[in-house]
Amino acid sequence: MDLVIRDAHVIDGTGRARYRADVGVDGGRIAAVVAEGSGARPTGRRVVDADGLVLSPGFIDMHAHSDLALLRDPDHSAKAAQGVTLEVIGQDGLSYAPVDDRTLAQIRTAITGWNGGGPGSTDIDFSWRTVGEFLDRLDHGFDGQGIAVNAAYLIPQGTVRMLVLGWEDRAATPAEVGRMKALVAEGLEQGAVGLSSGLTYTPGMYASDAELTELCRVVAAYGGYYCPHHRSYGAGALRAYEEMVALSRESGCALHLAHATMNFDVNKGRAPELLTLLDAAIADGADITLDTYPYLPGCTTLAAMLPSWAAEGGPDAALARLRDDAEAERIRHVMEVDGADGCHGVPIDWDTIEISGVSAPALSRYIGKTVAASAREHGEAPWVTARRLLLDDHLGPTILQHVGHEENVQAIMKHPAHTGGSDGILHGAKPHPRAYGTFPQYLGRYVRELGVLTLEECVAHLTARPAARLRLPDRGQIREGYRADLVLFDPETVAAGSTFEAPRTLPTGIPHVLIDGRFIIEDGRRTDVLAGRAIRRA
Repeated sequence: MDLVIRDAHVIDGTGRARYRADVGVDGGRIAAVVAEGSGARPTGRRVVDADGLVLSPGFIDMHAHSDLALLRDPDHSAKAAQGVTLEVIGQDGLSYAPVDDRTLAQIRTAITGWNGGGPGSTDIDFSWRTVGEFLDRLDHGFDGQGIAVNAAYLIPQGTVRMLVLGWEDRAATPAEVGRMKALVAEGLEQGAVGLSSGLTYTPGMYASDAELTELCRVVAAYGGYYCPHHRSYGAGALRAYEEMVALSRESGCALHLAHATMNFDVNKGRAPELLTLLDAAIADGADITLDTYPYLPGCTTLAAMLPSWAAEGGPDAALARLRDDAEAERIRHVMEVDGADGCHGVPIDWDTIEISGVSAPALSRYIGKTVAASAREHGEAPWVTARRLLLDDHLGPTILQHVGHEENVQAIMKHPAHTGGSDGILHGAKPHPRAYGTFPQYLGRYVRELGVLTLEECVAHLTARPAARLRLPDRGQIREGYRADLVLFDPETVAAGSTFEAPRTLPTGIPHVLIDGRFIIEDGRRTDVLAGRAIRRA
């Protein structure tokens, strides 16, 4: 055998109790799992002593924003060092395929705060246009050697709508719905695993339930799943969850709820209501899973807080409205008094909005401060500060939004349909620590320190359960014949190193990570191995 991992405490992903075993790897797959005392010990060309360490399947990040990071950074330790061996990208209805020249330019502007890559940047050659071409680019990676970790892709519904209708807030015609369905089918045939939506982001939020249902029927026919960032995580959260469950039932499409949580003061302590809704639907036959990140603040762009009508027509139109004093005042009133749909129907509290990144270096003085704090420093109203940032940075600022509740986070992560997702934006000077810390945060804080989950339960949430949602027949478990995507970690020391003050700090207690039997992390250090590829729908 190529490798034997000796005397590991195996947690195999199924949720069953750990056991001590030797695990042999050959040709990129698990070739032998020999429990202590059950037979002849395997031998290999290389042996790793795993005494005191847990061996688990590689972690699957069900909600990642590494769409360009995978093509920009061959190291990608932000995820590799956490034990992540597969990321699901194309999230929240906005990503870079399928596109044409017009749409690509617009999407690069619209989500530059998530990924960089805005107009004028030259670090990536945006040569692809179709989903298949984007997946091919991931396969090629760096000089044909691949990328740091594996990646699966969701077709972004907002991008598809942008390609067919532009940024218009109107119902799609039957012909336009037909064109969108064809694009979704084409992307699934080319290897995408499902469809995502960002229903508080333009232009995806302009779609009606009937339109979304038609697209989901296509996804269901291909065995994929629908992953919505639904219409509200605030004032209308429960109604928004009910809407997505009903849409899934109507279309027959499997449902995976993105970064499922209950935020803002209006939802404090209300997670049990959400779980009751989901349990009833699952008991009635609905196919539902969800993901969460183990932190309280959310992370998005400042522009996402705007009312949807302010962004109709695309980024240039949004900037024009912000420059117009009368329109800007109308925007302010909706955000601060009525509650914009971009802020989940809740009047914005500028003390909860912390600037985490900007595109223009001259604006870096705002990073790490709330909009309200910066406004006080300048002796001006918060909206004046926010408006200036949006205009001067061309909609580029990213934010941390401090609106979460610990009791909701813990209740939802214990649900048997739960999986882990970082929702990690890697771009910006001060990203959310979840980008670098989600998976060790689960293992260290929520398992070892708080006991919210047992270690076996938590590993199942992060491995076999997401692999089942993705319909991967040979990943997510430690089992003979499965891919050797593996993580060795110390259950006594594993912890997220990233904090809100130092968000790019790598975790501790994860000495080895393998993809297809190749070490991408060895003795706690990133190797030069590029073992990642695009994982296409089976």
